[in-house]
Amino acid sequence: MAASEIVGSIGVAILLLAFFLNLAGRLAASSRTYQALNTLGAGISCYASWLIGFRPFVVLEATWCAVALVALMRGRPA
Repeated sequence: MAASEIVGSIGVAILLLAFFLNLAGRLAASSRTYQALNTLGAGISCYASWLIGFRPFVVLEATWCAVALVALMRGRPA
């Protein structure tokens, strides 16, 4: 498995963890933990997309990361 696949898998796993914890009612979308997981997961996924040169997902994940980071800094859900 290539390094980019490992990095990408970690990023997506973090994003999915936040999503499933929210769906299960264990983590509110307004929580700092949820926003931190989204920021981290999207940032890692963005980097993995950059490594493989897939620009559309670089844009998607960078945007997701930025929105989650703003929400995290403001203390509000994205």
